[in-house]
Amino acid sequence: MNKRTVIVSGGMLEEDFVLPILKNEATEFIIGVDKGLEFLYKHEIKPDYIVGDFDSVSRELVDYYREELNVPVREFNPVKDASDTEIALRLCLGLNRKAIWILGGTGNRIDHLWANVQCLQIALDAGADARIIDGHNQIRLLDKDITLKKSEAFGPYFSLFPLEMPVDELSIRGAKYPLKNHFLKPNDSLCVSNEFEEDEVTISFVYGKLILMETRD
Repeated sequence: MNKRTVIVSGGMLEEDFVLPILKNEATEFIIGVDKGLEFLYKHEIKPDYIVGDFDSVSRELVDYYREELNVPVREFNPVKDASDTEIALRLCLGLNRKAIWILGGTGNRIDHLWANVQCLQIALDAGADARIIDGHNQIRLLDKDITLKKSEAFGPYFSLFPLEMPVDELSIRGAKYPLKNHFLKPNDSLCVSNEFEEDEVTISFVYGKLILMETRD
């Protein structure tokens, strides 16, 4: 079984979705990030690390984990050049963690969501598989071809967007809306909300990076 590290950030955390992940034996390492610490405390889950500037969580809670449970804490000044989630992600990479799930990375603040999506490139460049996941979405970055299996899919829909630069010669096989050698530009919405037509969908391209969003209602 592939072991994973889970970052618990301060965005949307749905109990019915998050708790089974945190308590699953595949989850080997947990990092609590700022307000995400409140969720962990409420459900009596001890993180392996705590990270943040702690501008949205009580000092008493941070001190409890640091002093009573001896959890390592990395505290940063609120005036900093990186988000708390990015700092946690870099910590994972420094600890040589290769399978990383980010929970609480989505929510009401679209600016926070987009910052988290861009942070995935840090993990991709380091050879790690990092994903932002909530009850309805799984977001990851691709820099090479991939085959999705319907039996293992996060949801029935998937969408593709270029990250930063256009994606050249994009092909999609096995989907309801196939594509061949398309030049996908950042302002192109062609690849929104596709579906499986066959048991496997193959996504291939020769240049660029793709944001892959797997979704369900």
